[in-house]
Amino acid sequence: MSEKYNIKISVDTTYLPEQSEPMQDQYVFVYEITIHNKGTEALKLVNRHWIITDGNQKVIEVDGAGVVGQTPRIDSGQKYHYSSGTLIETPLGMMEGRYEMVSDDGVTFEAEIPRFQLKAHLLVH
Repeated sequence: MSEKYNIKISVDTTYLPEQSEPMQDQYVFVYEITIHNKGTEALKLVNRHWIITDGNQKVIEVDGAGVVGQTPRIDSGQKYHYSSGTLIETPLGMMEGRYEMVSDDGVTFEAEIPRFQLKAHLLVH
């Protein structure tokens, strides 16, 4: 991609023990995404594709329009931040994916979301 279309995606994750039920194999995570438009063109995030893999190698793929009900437009030099969540059946997993972006000048491209870990910090008694 040229300098016109330059996206940096960063992710932070948090395990939510108060919403999880380990005895029922339910581990809830929140992930916070920051999308930084480092290019010279304004962009609109139109679609998402997630690949969620738990510790048993069970894979769930999720496709949809925008993120958290929005199709945000991100001006050059600006950042867009949102939080969402997922539930997996093991205390360890990973996510990765891509966003479909459309620039103001009509170019469509995919921005890769780097793989990140979902890791429950469990207390052992």
